[in-house]
Amino acid sequence: MNGEMDLIEAPLLEVRDLKVTYEAQRGSFFKHVEYVHAVKGVSFKVARGTTMGLVGESGSGKSTIGKSILRLAPMAAGSISYDGQEISSLSDRDFMPYRKKIQTIFQDPYASMNPRLTVASIVAEPLMVHAKEMSKAQRLERVADLLEKVGLPADAMNRYPHQFSGGQRQRICIARALSSSPEFIICDECVSALDVSVQAQIVNLLQDIQDELGITYLFIAHDLAVVEHICQEALVMELGEIVEQGPTDALYRSPQHPYTQRLLNAVPKMPTIVGAH
Repeated sequence: MNGEMDLIEAPLLEVRDLKVTYEAQRGSFFKHVEYVHAVKGVSFKVARGTTMGLVGESGSGKSTIGKSILRLAPMAAGSISYDGQEISSLSDRDFMPYRKKIQTIFQDPYASMNPRLTVASIVAEPLMVHAKEMSKAQRLERVADLLEKVGLPADAMNRYPHQFSGGQRQRICIARALSSSPEFIICDECVSALDVSVQAQIVNLLQDIQDELGITYLFIAHDLAVVEHICQEALVMELGEIVEQGPTDALYRSPQHPYTQRLLNAVPKMPTIVGAH
């Protein structure tokens, strides 16, 4: 019985004492190297099927953590485990299966898409890498299903990114992230570039997808009001360190750290959307 409980409660993602340091050259003639400590010993766990918020202003280190999980930022120390497997020290070849399981949605949907590709090619791109056994017809069927899931018509697959609004482009990026059937999605400021009303629609969509598919999210944002709508728990970061953490309703209702209080006071409330969770 205890073994079953341990299995149920085991986190899908665990970050332990993560440190990320960048080199920065200073001086115009006599170059000397200085070090920027972007992340300073951060540790946290994300339970399967939940949404963990990672909140902070620009430069707080929150996006660097997401990049470290994706192996896009170099780790100076610490470890990252996924479903009980330490993945931060794996070779690129051994890490490849985790690229299918871990996907990301970026802040700027237009910048993250090739403007010369149709939506069909953009959404099917992960399938070309992770599902090579699929035929072209099967890929197109999968794309059509995904577009319907994110609220876009199937004929959108024949159009190009510039023909869509910002919110529609982000829906396309969500469809692309879902195409490889991931278990874990890093949402890196994925609504911050959108109008407030569209933000709420995208948050509701992400929640609906989680309810249906059981996907786990790491939701990176600078707006605690948005995080309160989608996350069960949140970590507040300042200058590379976690200054406060806990259930989002508690953080939202009674923030303890002055930095958390400033974040809450700086951003207007999200509007209520019909059908919102």
